[in-house]
Formats: sequence, structure tokens, C-alpha cells
Amino acid sequence: MTTSQSRDGAERRTLRLWVILSRAYRAVLEHVEADIAQHELTVAEFGILEALHHKGPLLLGEVQQRILVSSGGITYLVDRLEKRGLVERRLCPEDRRARYAALTPSGEALMTRIFPSHARAIAHALGGLDASEQEDAIRLLRALGHSAAERTPTAAAGAAGETGADEAGAA
Repeated sequence: MTTSQSRDGAERRTLRLWVILSRAYRAVLEHVEADIAQHELTVAEFGILEALHHKGPLLLGEVQQRILVSSGGITYLVDRLEKRGLVERRLCPEDRRARYAALTPSGEALMTRIFPSHARAIAHALGGLDASEQEDAIRLLRALGHSAAERTPTAAAGAAGETGADEAGAA
């Protein structure tokens, strides 16, 4: 087998993995969205409420990093949750420019009421894997995420035929 054929096979395999990973994520996300929609929340809004429910008050920047939205997006989402009386902004005593987001008593009551059924909805969606398979998936996906995060994103690598040091040694 030539290096080109080996590279083509590796490329097909990684593209297949990407498609399967994307489809699995979408299938699970449908369960999550359906559960959250019952409470007239978006996935991002629920993400904020969930982070605050489990971690307590967080700086807006910390919330932004946890739910992966832009700084403008976090402002918009917190504004919406604030208007609904679920979240409040608090001053940061150490930095006058920074603000904390915190659940209001209504927000805390909502999350205490809905989070257990949300966790069950996720467990149902992921129930196609037994406990051992779930642990394997956690380990593999964590490794994949860390590896991808360590690599420099570049469109030029594929165009130039560079697949990274890991594959070069495997060819």
C-alpha cells in the first residue's frame, strides 16, 4: 500500500468519524432541546441557568466560557433571563468593571424543579450504551477533544497534504 493510499484511507476514516460524531451529537441534542423547550428556554439559556445552579454566582466571562457563546451573546442571554426574573447581575467587589451572574430565588426554584427530569432525559438519550461503553466513550471523546484543542486549526494543512506529526509517523 502506498503512502497516498494509506493517507486516503485515513482521511476516509476520519471523515466517517466526523459524520458519525455529528449525527450522534444531533440525535442527543434533539432530546435535550425537546426537554428544555418545555420550559420555554433555549439550550443556551438553560446552559447559563445550569452553570449557575451547580457552580453558584459566576463572572459573566466565566459563564461565557462555560457555555461557549460570544461576549455579546452572553449579555443578550443574561438580559433575557434577567427580564424573566431568573438571573440577576451583581457587582464584583474586586473589579468595578466585572459583573457576576447569579440565580434569583425564582431561578433557583426553577432549576431545582426541572433539573432532575432534564438529567433523566439525557440518561434516556444516552441509554443505548451500557455503563462500560459510556465510560469508554467519555475517555475517548475527552482524548479527542484535548488532542483537537492542542492542534493549530489550519485550512492550509489539508490543502498542502500535511496531516500532522501523528499520521506522518504512522504512514
